[in-house]
Amino acid sequence: MALKVAVVGVTGAVGREMLACLEKRDFPVGEIKALASNRSIGKTLKFKGRELTVAEASSASFAGVDLALMAVEAEQSREFSPAAVKAGAVVVDNSSAYRMDPDCPLVIPEINPEAVNRRPKGIIANPNCSTIIMNLPVWPLHRANPARRIIVSTYQAASGACRPAMDELEASARDWAAGRAIQPRVFPHQLLFNVFSHDTPVGNNGYNTEEMKMVNETRKIFSLPDLMVAATCVRVPVLRAHCEAIAIEFSRPMSSGEATAILAGAPGIRVLDDRAANRSPQPLDASGRDEVLVGRIREDLSLPGRGLMLWAAGDQLLKGAALNAVQIAELL
Repeated sequence: MALKVAVVGVTGAVGREMLACLEKRDFPVGEIKALASNRSIGKTLKFKGRELTVAEASSASFAGVDLALMAVEAEQSREFSPAAVKAGAVVVDNSSAYRMDPDCPLVIPEINPEAVNRRPKGIIANPNCSTIIMNLPVWPLHRANPARRIIVSTYQAASGACRPAMDELEASARDWAAGRAIQPRVFPHQLLFNVFSHDTPVGNNGYNTEEMKMVNETRKIFSLPDLMVAATCVRVPVLRAHCEAIAIEFSRPMSSGEATAILAGAPGIRVLDDRAANRSPQPLDASGRDEVLVGRIREDLSLPGRGLMLWAAGDQLLKGAALNAVQIAELL
């Protein structure tokens, strides 16, 4: 059955990847609407060999649409998503607007695909990119041996702040090479040759918004409201693909060999762990790949017998955003 699909925010980094994923995975698109802000009206994009002209997104844009993929900020999603549902569409939203809404499932297809069927508001939420990249390898291990505690440190690329942030990092490199002063505009600090705490507000508990997303979203996806999760989220001068250092405390002993075997057979995962060559996943390895790469699988020396540590790298624009959204649409 061919569907009428709307991609909202289609000219942004995630929106463009959504369009590419729909084409690459041969999603049953009969008609497609390319929607964005008024700044992008009239721009053209290619889809399956034909040219799409971008129209302005509005609450009246969704007549006859079966599926709406939202690649916009939370404020815009709160405006457009209910309008799309009212017009008869199912919405898959990549923003944070509905992630913690109890009436909107929060879905990673490799973990909780059945949740797509419980959507009283007609909206399915796509988790935060860092949450997806962490949970994809943690989940199969958790199923084999329940996790009691997860501690994660993220190394997040400029792509997490979309195309303008990627452009800023590239421009900073050119400015530095030319001897010009670096002027950050998208980020609060210079990212080139620098590392800083994730650029989201810090709450009263000392954790920034990105860190609390990882805590709360993981608990919702795993259906474990009391799961102990602590995160430290950091920006690094990488163009694309996030990395994460993950430490897991399990309910009973699990060896690194057992964990490696489980991950090697898990969907959406590729193990890259060559101890002899000191070779593990890098952002350049993960960029443009659908899978989350996992390596540095080793026992936690501070928690003998019940702790493991691992390193993951995933493309924030693909599995961390656009690809996960299209996989949700495939479940529908």
